[in-house]
Amino acid sequence: MEPTREDEDRALAEQAFRQASFSMSIFDTEQRYLRLNGTACQVMGVGEETLRGQIFPYGVPPDVDQRGTIEALRDVAATGKPAHYESYTRAPSGIREHAWNLELWPIRDAAGDVCAVGMAGFDSSEQHWARQRLAILDEAAVTIGSSLDLDRTARELAELVVPRFADFASVDLLDAVMQGAEPPYAGLDGAVRLRRLAHMPTDHGAGEAVIALGATDTYPPYSPPARALSSGLPVLSGSGEEDFDRWIMSVPARAEKVRALPGMSLMAVPLIARRTTLGVVVLVRTRPDAFNQDDCALAKDLAGRAALCVDNARRYTRERTTALALQESLLPRGPTQQSAVDVACRYLPTDSRAGIGGDWFDIIRLSGARVGLVVGDVVGHGIQASAAMGRLRTAVQTLADVDLPPDELLAHLDDLVLRLGGDAENGGRPDAGETGATCLYAVYDPVSCKLAVASAGHPPPVLLLPDGTTRSVDISAGPVLGVGGLPFETTELELPEGTLVALYTDGLVEASDRDPDIGTTLLRQTLTTSHSTLESRCDHVLSALLPEHPRDDVALVLARTRALDAEHVQAWDLPADVTVVAEARRLATAQLEAWGLEEAGFVTELVVSELVTNAIRYGADPIQLRLIHDRTLICEVSDGNSTSPHLRRARIYDEGGRGLLLVAQLTTSWGTRHTATGKTIWAEQALPPTVAL
Repeated sequence: MEPTREDEDRALAEQAFRQASFSMSIFDTEQRYLRLNGTACQVMGVGEETLRGQIFPYGVPPDVDQRGTIEALRDVAATGKPAHYESYTRAPSGIREHAWNLELWPIRDAAGDVCAVGMAGFDSSEQHWARQRLAILDEAAVTIGSSLDLDRTARELAELVVPRFADFASVDLLDAVMQGAEPPYAGLDGAVRLRRLAHMPTDHGAGEAVIALGATDTYPPYSPPARALSSGLPVLSGSGEEDFDRWIMSVPARAEKVRALPGMSLMAVPLIARRTTLGVVVLVRTRPDAFNQDDCALAKDLAGRAALCVDNARRYTRERTTALALQESLLPRGPTQQSAVDVACRYLPTDSRAGIGGDWFDIIRLSGARVGLVVGDVVGHGIQASAAMGRLRTAVQTLADVDLPPDELLAHLDDLVLRLGGDAENGGRPDAGETGATCLYAVYDPVSCKLAVASAGHPPPVLLLPDGTTRSVDISAGPVLGVGGLPFETTELELPEGTLVALYTDGLVEASDRDPDIGTTLLRQTLTTSHSTLESRCDHVLSALLPEHPRDDVALVLARTRALDAEHVQAWDLPADVTVVAEARRLATAQLEAWGLEEAGFVTELVVSELVTNAIRYGADPIQLRLIHDRTLICEVSDGNSTSPHLRRARIYDEGGRGLLLVAQLTTSWGTRHTATGKTIWAEQALPPTVAL
């Protein structure tokens, strides 16, 4: 009997069912196996005859979760509606995780009742892994490199891959990278010493770290990390390989941990950015599915992104270290030998990615026992700001040595900033927002107890008076340095002895983005609540006003004023008559005897004789002689002529011209400063420690 068309169709459908390239199964309404095609049997790892009549999930190992599939089969049988279900498990016959798309539909009898459930399973692992790789890479672009901190960048990489991609991850870098130096450009041969920056084990402890954070370890040439660094390519390895086992067994603690694990797959991926080798990432799996080439490609992409972030952090660390070293070398070192004020200073660099700023301070010893107090802030950050700060600090010291009043000093400094930032070819002026700076210069005189202050766009000083009250100095703030063409103004006020003068940069009062007036008020309150030493006061002010991570540099100077009483200062008004020179010598000698400084008599007589004679001959009224007994012996002669003297070498037959040369040779220093009525010529002599104040 020849087969009918219906028989041929039924045979064709049976062949299509059995030969389908995807898994197809038929279950009754009680989830018993009725039919399976060849692909389904391969997935299950069990023949159809064994499974027929058994209730699903018979034949599925206990560690393969099929609860979702069971629920889907029951729902289709109960509702008669088709369903779609996605799962991520390993196949019963395999060890690697797979992504499955399951299509389930009801099979109805002639009466229209559900008599069975059909299920088709499609292995979508490749598409799943492609989506996962893209998701990890997208997340890496957001999470890795959120800061320029090396430790944090390494930790972000480890946290990203564990546990979704690996059971353990470690990030080791070359020591040169940690210090911001330049590591080798080519591959590293031989044993390699690396420092552990980050590691991340899974909760169950697989692959727990043997090397502590911050510790170093030497990797032999045959170890996977050293091979990866040498070749510049990822290295796959695992238990059973000769070199891998040899490396594992070389460290007893590591060998003990590996023995407790059923199997291990390891991947070492070099961190290379801009043709520079930085370190290595080691990924470990103890799960059944070992690393494969697809995993290797993903790890290489992740390591490449992380390496760029690490290199950026390294470069930032190098520039920040260089700028900080430059700035520290330019700031004052140790206390300045002066007696006008007791002083304590602090400089706190920012740790933000903007880099080191151009804040600075200085304590400058001036003639006449006076002292110059300076704080300034260069616009910008980094090495350029530090270099500009160094130039300005040197300029301030040079101008202060000429004894210019504060307003004149800032005017000269303003011209300097214009020259430094201007275009030499076309004579253009710079943008003050790019090359400008703020500066405050104050001069305190312990003889008159007067403070003279001028500001170039800088916050005013805060005073804590001896009676416990505080106030900000009411000064006329001039323009920011680098604007040019606008005047500066000096404010002068008399201070009681023991007044605390606080000078600071804006980073102190503008921290945490608060209003500067609020910050100044907080500074005044903090100064009144602290009754410790100046050094402790500095620390107290910084801790009270600054957040844990300041966004700007901060310079702070606290100076407590002192006064030289009448017992240590003596002045005489002299007539413009050459006959008074002898009387001036006698007055000076008598005063030295009163101070117990007879040993300085010879030099002092010579200095007084020369300076008074010059004032009478070349100066003008009024003429005054003043002696100051401080750390040194200071002799000053003032007159009403503003013309400054200068040294010259007298010829053999010249009758004069040798006086100032003798003064310069016999004293430690001498100079001229201009006053409102003329000039003052001064000379200092060193005193024995037993008689110096």
